[in-house]
Amino acid sequence: MTTRRAGEDVAYTVTFLEMTQRPSYDWPHTPNGMSGALLRADTPPVWYFRALYDAVGRDYAWTDLHVSEDDEIEAWLHRKDVALYSLIDQGWPKGFFLLDWREGGVCDLCYFGLVPSAVGRGLGGWMLRTAVLTGWARDGTQKMIVNTCTLDHPRALIQYQKHGFTPVRQEERTRTLTRDWTQAPN
Repeated sequence: MTTRRAGEDVAYTVTFLEMTQRPSYDWPHTPNGMSGALLRADTPPVWYFRALYDAVGRDYAWTDLHVSEDDEIEAWLHRKDVALYSLIDQGWPKGFFLLDWREGGVCDLCYFGLVPSAVGRGLGGWMLRTAVLTGWARDGTQKMIVNTCTLDHPRALIQYQKHGFTPVRQEERTRTLTRDWTQAPN
Protein backbone atom coordinates (compact mmCIF):
# COMPACT_ATOMS: atom_id res chain seq x y z
CA MET A 1 0.00 0.00 0.00
CA THR A 2 1.14 3.50 -0.80
CA THR A 3 0.31 6.44 1.46
CA ARG A 4 0.05 9.84 -0.17
CA ARG A 5 -0.17 13.08 1.79
CA ALA A 6 -2.71 15.87 1.54
CA GLY A 7 -1.43 18.45 -0.93
CA GLU A 8 0.23 15.88 -3.19
CA ASP A 9 -0.85 15.58 -6.81
CA VAL A 10 -1.91 12.16 -8.05
CA ALA A 11 -2.36 11.19 -11.68
CA TYR A 12 -5.17 8.84 -12.61
CA THR A 13 -7.13 7.57 -15.60
CA VAL A 14 -10.91 7.91 -15.89
CA THR A 15 -12.70 5.32 -18.02
CA PHE A 16 -16.17 6.21 -19.32
CA LEU A 17 -18.45 3.27 -20.06
CA GLU A 18 -21.90 2.83 -21.53
CA MET A 19 -24.54 0.17 -22.10
CA THR A 20 -26.90 0.72 -25.04
CA GLN A 21 -29.41 -2.02 -24.37
CA ARG A 22 -30.89 -3.71 -21.35
CA PRO A 23 -28.82 -6.74 -20.40
CA SER A 24 -30.35 -10.19 -20.77
CA TYR A 25 -29.72 -11.24 -17.18
CA ASP A 26 -32.54 -11.44 -14.65
CA TRP A 27 -32.92 -9.81 -11.26
CA PRO A 28 -30.38 -11.43 -8.93
CA HIS A 29 -31.17 -13.59 -5.94
CA THR A 30 -30.37 -12.09 -2.55
CA PRO A 31 -26.87 -13.14 -1.45
CA ASN A 32 -26.57 -15.89 1.15
CA GLY A 33 -26.40 -14.54 4.66
CA MET A 34 -27.91 -11.15 3.83
CA SER A 35 -30.86 -10.36 6.03
CA GLY A 36 -31.28 -6.73 5.05
CA ALA A 37 -32.76 -4.81 2.16
CA LEU A 38 -31.97 -2.37 -0.59
CA LEU A 39 -34.04 0.73 0.12
CA ARG A 40 -34.76 3.83 -1.95
CA ALA A 41 -34.30 6.97 0.10
CA ASP A 42 -37.16 9.47 -0.23
CA THR A 43 -35.83 13.05 -0.04
CA PRO A 44 -32.66 11.94 1.75
CA PRO A 45 -30.92 14.47 3.99
CA VAL A 46 -27.58 15.74 2.76
CA TRP A 47 -25.79 14.52 5.89
CA TYR A 48 -26.89 10.95 5.09
CA PHE A 49 -25.65 11.12 1.51
CA ARG A 50 -22.35 12.69 2.62
CA ALA A 51 -21.92 9.92 5.23
CA LEU A 52 -22.43 7.22 2.59
CA TYR A 53 -20.18 9.03 0.13
CA ASP A 54 -17.37 9.23 2.69
CA ALA A 55 -17.82 5.72 4.07
CA VAL A 56 -17.65 4.17 0.60
CA GLY A 57 -15.25 6.58 -1.07
CA ARG A 58 -12.67 7.35 1.60
CA ASP A 59 -10.36 4.55 0.42
CA TYR A 60 -10.65 5.73 -3.20
CA ALA A 61 -9.99 9.45 -2.74
CA TRP A 62 -13.61 10.47 -3.35
CA THR A 63 -13.49 14.13 -2.41
CA ASP A 64 -15.17 15.93 -5.33
CA LEU A 65 -18.40 16.55 -3.44
CA HIS A 66 -16.61 17.96 -0.39
CA VAL A 67 -16.53 21.35 -2.12
CA SER A 68 -20.26 21.30 -2.97
CA GLU A 69 -22.66 23.29 -0.84
CA ASP A 70 -25.38 21.44 1.06
CA ASP A 71 -28.19 23.25 -0.74
CA GLU A 72 -26.71 22.28 -4.11
CA ILE A 73 -26.51 18.61 -3.12
CA GLU A 74 -29.99 18.69 -1.60
CA ALA A 75 -31.52 20.15 -4.77
CA TRP A 76 -29.85 17.38 -6.80
CA LEU A 77 -30.84 14.54 -4.44
CA HIS A 78 -34.46 15.66 -4.26
CA ARG A 79 -35.08 15.80 -8.00
CA LYS A 80 -37.62 13.28 -9.27
CA ASP A 81 -35.06 12.08 -11.82
CA VAL A 82 -32.46 11.14 -9.18
CA ALA A 83 -32.68 8.07 -6.92
CA LEU A 84 -30.47 7.09 -3.99
CA TYR A 85 -30.57 3.45 -2.89
CA SER A 86 -28.94 2.21 0.33
CA LEU A 87 -28.06 -1.38 1.10
CA ILE A 88 -28.98 -1.84 4.76
CA ASP A 89 -28.00 -5.10 6.44
CA GLN A 90 -27.64 -5.94 10.12
CA GLY A 91 -29.07 -2.50 10.87
CA TRP A 92 -26.46 -0.34 9.13
CA PRO A 93 -25.56 0.79 5.59
CA LYS A 94 -23.26 -1.57 3.71
CA GLY A 95 -23.27 0.40 0.45
CA PHE A 96 -25.23 2.56 -1.94
CA PHE A 97 -25.84 3.55 -5.52
CA LEU A 98 -27.25 6.68 -7.08
CA LEU A 99 -29.05 6.79 -10.44
CA ASP A 100 -29.60 10.02 -12.39
CA TRP A 101 -32.02 10.16 -15.33
CA ARG A 102 -31.93 13.95 -15.86
CA GLU A 103 -30.46 13.63 -19.35
CA GLY A 104 -33.25 12.41 -21.64
CA GLY A 105 -33.07 8.68 -22.33
CA VAL A 106 -29.86 8.25 -20.30
CA CYS A 107 -29.44 6.73 -16.85
CA ASP A 108 -26.17 7.73 -15.20
CA LEU A 109 -24.97 5.37 -12.49
CA CYS A 110 -23.34 8.32 -10.70
CA TYR A 111 -22.13 6.58 -7.58
CA PHE A 112 -21.80 2.94 -6.61
CA GLY A 113 -19.92 1.20 -3.85
CA LEU A 114 -19.68 -0.72 -0.64
CA VAL A 115 -18.18 0.24 2.71
CA PRO A 116 -14.80 -1.45 3.24
CA SER A 117 -16.07 -4.07 5.69
CA ALA A 118 -18.69 -5.24 3.16
CA VAL A 119 -16.28 -5.74 0.25
CA GLY A 120 -15.59 -9.37 -0.67
CA ARG A 121 -18.83 -10.78 0.72
CA GLY A 122 -20.75 -11.25 -2.53
CA LEU A 123 -22.78 -8.06 -2.15
CA GLY A 124 -21.13 -5.98 -4.87
CA GLY A 125 -22.13 -8.06 -7.89
CA TRP A 126 -25.66 -8.43 -6.56
CA MET A 127 -25.98 -4.70 -5.91
CA LEU A 128 -24.46 -3.75 -9.29
CA ARG A 129 -26.79 -6.06 -11.18
CA THR A 130 -29.71 -4.59 -9.22
CA ALA A 131 -28.54 -1.04 -9.98
CA VAL A 132 -28.29 -1.78 -13.70
CA LEU A 133 -31.74 -3.38 -13.87
CA THR A 134 -33.24 -0.57 -11.80
CA GLY A 135 -31.78 1.95 -14.24
CA TRP A 136 -33.24 0.11 -17.21
CA ALA A 137 -36.62 -0.38 -15.50
CA ARG A 138 -37.49 3.30 -15.88
CA ASP A 139 -39.55 4.05 -18.98
CA GLY A 140 -37.60 5.84 -21.69
CA THR A 141 -34.14 4.61 -20.70
CA GLN A 142 -32.16 4.04 -23.88
CA LYS A 143 -28.64 3.99 -22.47
CA MET A 144 -26.83 3.65 -19.16
CA ILE A 145 -23.50 5.30 -18.43
CA VAL A 146 -20.95 5.03 -15.65
CA ASN A 147 -17.36 6.03 -15.11
CA THR A 148 -14.62 4.68 -12.93
CA CYS A 149 -10.99 5.56 -12.44
CA THR A 150 -7.70 4.04 -11.41
CA LEU A 151 -8.19 5.47 -7.90
CA ASP A 152 -11.31 3.30 -7.44
CA HIS A 153 -11.35 -0.33 -6.31
CA PRO A 154 -8.95 -2.33 -8.51
CA ARG A 155 -11.78 -4.57 -9.76
CA ALA A 156 -14.28 -1.77 -10.50
CA LEU A 157 -13.62 -1.55 -14.24
CA ILE A 158 -13.72 -5.33 -14.65
CA GLN A 159 -17.00 -5.54 -12.72
CA TYR A 160 -18.67 -2.86 -14.85
CA GLN A 161 -17.61 -4.69 -18.00
CA LYS A 162 -18.72 -8.05 -16.59
CA HIS A 163 -22.17 -6.56 -16.00
CA GLY A 164 -22.55 -5.26 -19.56
CA PHE A 165 -20.86 -1.85 -19.77
CA THR A 166 -18.42 -1.13 -22.61
CA PRO A 167 -15.58 1.42 -22.36
CA VAL A 168 -16.05 4.29 -24.81
CA ARG A 169 -13.20 6.65 -23.88
CA GLN A 170 -10.52 7.45 -21.33
CA GLU A 171 -9.11 10.68 -19.91
CA GLU A 172 -5.90 11.28 -18.03
CA ARG A 173 -6.37 13.58 -15.03
CA THR A 174 -4.54 14.87 -12.00
CA ARG A 175 -5.95 15.87 -8.65
CA THR A 176 -4.51 17.40 -5.54
CA LEU A 177 -5.31 15.32 -2.49
CA THR A 178 -7.28 17.16 0.18
CA ARG A 179 -6.50 14.59 2.88
CA ASP A 180 -3.99 11.80 3.42
CA TRP A 181 -4.87 8.74 1.36
CA THR A 182 -3.62 5.17 1.30
CA GLN A 183 -4.12 3.57 -2.08
CA ALA A 184 -5.34 0.00 -2.04
CA PRO A 185 -3.05 -2.46 -3.85
CA ASN A 186 -4.02 -3.28 -7.45
